[in-house]
Amino acid sequence: MEKEDKKVKKKDFIEIKFTGFANGEMFDSNIEEDLKKVNPKAKAKETIVMVGEGMLVKGLDEFLEGKEVGKEYEVTIKPRDGFGERKGELVRTIPLKVFTEKKVSPRPGMVLNMDNNIVKVITISGARVITDFNNPLAGKELEYKVKIVRKVTDEKEKVKSVLELLFKFVPDFDIKGNKVILKGPKGLEQFVKIMSSKFKDLLGKDLEFEEAKKEEKVKEEKSSEEKK
Repeated sequence: MEKEDKKVKKKDFIEIKFTGFANGEMFDSNIEEDLKKVNPKAKAKETIVMVGEGMLVKGLDEFLEGKEVGKEYEVTIKPRDGFGERKGELVRTIPLKVFTEKKVSPRPGMVLNMDNNIVKVITISGARVITDFNNPLAGKELEYKVKIVRKVTDEKEKVKSVLELLFKFVPDFDIKGNKVILKGPKGLEQFVKIMSSKFKDLLGKDLEFEEAKKEEKVKEEKSSEEKK
């Protein structure tokens, strides 16, 4: 790989190894030995991102442009380019009955998922619960240790990375020329329509849907019939 090719450019797909710290305390990593310190039960996963497309916090995403494959870096990121500043309006008072109706007994320090938001219970006063809807890392300065492992050129790896970004999981898919065909239940089709434009912007490929065939189920039924 030529020296110039080693430099990372916007829209390059790269694999990275990283560990993140907030106020000196580790909060995330995709390096097995570091991740175990954050969550002993978690499994480290390969991280492939498209640079400059918001797959990472803004500060780290911007930092990677112009850096070299194979090198390790350390970077400090201000809250505004990380998980944002803390916002006072996101500290809210919620009636206790909202929790009890969901059979939840709130206690100070408890972290919950409400309306797809991470919420921390600050205190309970009578029938009122003071909660914090700020991201737990909001307002904190971040430090990352990051290594750019390689540039990714394999089409399947690129597609997986973008699907993970858009769908939060990777459906079954085939690549046929300039098309990527997702296979799954009928309900997936509407999401494919919604995401197809963004997918093409990122990869330059059309995203289409094909309902998964039930061949495996048919084979299982035939096998069962033959045994009778």
